[in-house]
Amino acid sequence: MNARLSSETIHASTVANEGRAVLITGPSGAGKSDLALRLLDRGFILVSDDQTIVRKDGTRLVASAPATIKGKLEIRGVGIVEMETVQDVPVSLIVDLTSEIMRLPDDSRERPVLGIGVPLISVDAMTASAASKVALALDRLGTKF
Repeated sequence: MNARLSSETIHASTVANEGRAVLITGPSGAGKSDLALRLLDRGFILVSDDQTIVRKDGTRLVASAPATIKGKLEIRGVGIVEMETVQDVPVSLIVDLTSEIMRLPDDSRERPVLGIGVPLISVDAMTASAASKVALALDRLGTKF
């Protein structure tokens, strides 16, 4: 990643809560859209599904959907559905989907995006508690604005 870039498209589904965006990353089939759907059921709002445009806005990052997929969420077994969406939401947390979870991870883990460090957690999307873990991590570790 080049720190001089002003925007980047990331393979991530993104949801927001109280003006803070959560980027959900992981390999294809890891459960990004499924976890996003569970977070939507908890009161989060869709920013983008599968691809997210992240751009620098001063010293922070903001997330939006590409125009071609804005307001659309792919739900396996159901199809593509229209959803309420928000745009230009400050990025507060990155969730990396993996099945290899550390029991007591370091709270200071970050992933750089466009030269700005974003708090990072790892979650197994297939667990029943995944959405609860993301919501708790957003409040506990997420960047405050």
